[in-house]
Amino acid sequence: MVSAALRGAGPAEWAVSPGLTEYDAAVAAMERRVAAIHAGEAKELVWLLEHPPLYTGGTSAKETDLLAPARFPVFKSARGGQYTYHGPGQRVAYVMLDLNRRGRDVRAFVHGLEEWLIATLAEFGVKGERREGRVGVWVDRTRAGAPPREDKVAAIGVRVRRWVSFHGVALNVEPDLAHFAGIAPCGISDPGLGVTSLVDLGLPVTMDDADAALRMAFEAVFGPTRNAAALPDED
Repeated sequence: MVSAALRGAGPAEWAVSPGLTEYDAAVAAMERRVAAIHAGEAKELVWLLEHPPLYTGGTSAKETDLLAPARFPVFKSARGGQYTYHGPGQRVAYVMLDLNRRGRDVRAFVHGLEEWLIATLAEFGVKGERREGRVGVWVDRTRAGAPPREDKVAAIGVRVRRWVSFHGVALNVEPDLAHFAGIAPCGISDPGLGVTSLVDLGLPVTMDDADAALRMAFEAVFGPTRNAAALPDED
């Protein structure tokens, strides 16, 4: 059950950046927006974008999980979690919400993010599931007579500063899944666990399709949105 308090802050702005957005520029713009939200000078924002190929390591990242450090640029991140991959074909959603107005409950907020992704996947007939002790949203791909197999289709990595959230979620629409081989994604090395995408699951989903489903599911969990311009490079 999602907390009703998560919906209590009025419309959040919703922005989509075309093309690829450099990671360091995105983080800098996000930091500025979070500070402005806390100061009461800006509205909440959900910012959708794609990054060029890169790896990020969250606050729990272990160096031993970075298997190919020279493959792509590597960034340290203030978000929670371990190593993950971002790149074309993956929809990243940076979620900047004022939890002062949405219940001040970080656990409920993360549960809401999971519910958002699960509802998004359901729009395409995919059963996304939580797994105790594993962050993100998973799909069961076990076949009859075969060993158990589960793949992660969406990742979650957030931080909350002065009750304003930032960083967010990443949904695999059609990324190059081979690029995940340069890391142990989120510390996962069990042979029965892997990474998948909507297209890998056999669904001809475009990024526009994913965006429409993400917005509809977000509004069901967190409340209404309104269109806004993407964050610029404000330097």
